[in-house]
Amino acid sequence: MAIRDPGSFRDPSGTIFSSGDTILRSVNGEAAQNFARLKSSGAYDDLVGRGWIVSAEQADAAAIADMAEPARGARVLVHPKLPFISYPYEWPFALLKRAALLHLDLQLRALDFGFALSDASAYNVQFAGHRPVFIDIPSFVPYRDGDYWTGQRQFIEQFVNPLLLRALFGIAHNAWYRGALEGIASSDIVALLGRFRRWLAPDILTNITLPDLLQRRARHAPDADARPARPLPKAALQMVLRRLHRWVSRLTPKPIAPTEWQRYETGNVSYAGDEERRKQDFVADFARRHAPACAWDIGCNTGRYAEALLQNGAGSVIGFDTDLDALEAAAARAAAARLNFLPLFSDAANPSPAQGWGEAERSGLASRRNADAVIALALVHHLAIGRNVPLPFVVEWLVGLAPRGVIEFVPKPDPMVQRMLRLRRDVFADYDSAQFEQALGRHARIVGRLALADGGRTLYEFERVAG
Repeated sequence: MAIRDPGSFRDPSGTIFSSGDTILRSVNGEAAQNFARLKSSGAYDDLVGRGWIVSAEQADAAAIADMAEPARGARVLVHPKLPFISYPYEWPFALLKRAALLHLDLQLRALDFGFALSDASAYNVQFAGHRPVFIDIPSFVPYRDGDYWTGQRQFIEQFVNPLLLRALFGIAHNAWYRGALEGIASSDIVALLGRFRRWLAPDILTNITLPDLLQRRARHAPDADARPARPLPKAALQMVLRRLHRWVSRLTPKPIAPTEWQRYETGNVSYAGDEERRKQDFVADFARRHAPACAWDIGCNTGRYAEALLQNGAGSVIGFDTDLDALEAAAARAAAARLNFLPLFSDAANPSPAQGWGEAERSGLASRRNADAVIALALVHHLAIGRNVPLPFVVEWLVGLAPRGVIEFVPKPDPMVQRMLRLRRDVFADYDSAQFEQALGRHARIVGRLALADGGRTLYEFERVAG
């Protein structure tokens, strides 16, 4: 039986179901007619050809029979299933910016065919590797001359304002967005800007300050007579979209320094001689032997080892890290080399929970687990010592992510661990390689190891045992 997506309830035009390797979408009445027009206009083929939207075809009878009874009377579309679903609060700046630009590109191209997007939800964009793709086909509606962009405020709050947090203030959007699933309110950006700055920058004045001022006035005088809006010519709407595109394309993230990545990359004393090369060779050999369809790289940093996995047989890699500057470098690496690599912001000690309506609208990270293999390099000490998570807990969690993988253990004498212990009391009597191997042996079989130096860092390849 096809399973209804618990987050698919806000849009009255249809419902999303998951069935094996496909996604089924029921579309009702007007939405079905709009989709037929989208296809007959040439817009659908154009946008699919550009890789901007997911494909959608009529489902066959067997797929429809697999759906719940109420959905069988509607038209049913079938989409390919993306490897992984991620959310805007997990995207680094670069990915959020790519998603924003895709949305504007879609709006502009759709207008050429006589269509517009009915909303501007960031959740309608997903990533296939580093590449954004739009997934909500029923959002395309016929454009009527004079129409305003109904999703403009939503676009500003779900795309632009989160980008501005980092671009203007050096504040990461991720935690704020996770706590405010509908985006960052313009009133919050106005408060951060201060009295003078909010009036001086034309793009901020037009898109944030004045709309927020009008919104405040409307709240204070809800019964005041509102003048009917004059029609907005299509050329004016296109100009609004192009100006926004230029503005967003120029936004760059302020560095968040000092970061762990900078310390590792510029002053790393943890590896000597050819140890770094041997570590990459170990990961590459693991990928060649197992060819995982999807690997998770926990603590992916700049994506160096994710790239090694992909170059040696992995189909795709989902990377996770908390270092936002490193994630920017990882996103740049993925785009430059066209890697099937999606680098995401995630704190292993505080991953994305299930949240939203009914605590199910947005899935927690654990329920999206889909890895055939996992690598966790230079990570364990950050959790066990940096975050006080007991070593057995860390190992059990990592082994639970995938049936096989590679974990690096960094012993206490290592310079990086000593740096972590410099300003705190060492209460980690059970943190050593023997305890690590014992913890790993409770859940997995150690099938290979590589000591990078005598008494130093060691790589362990494991296979999870049943039960």
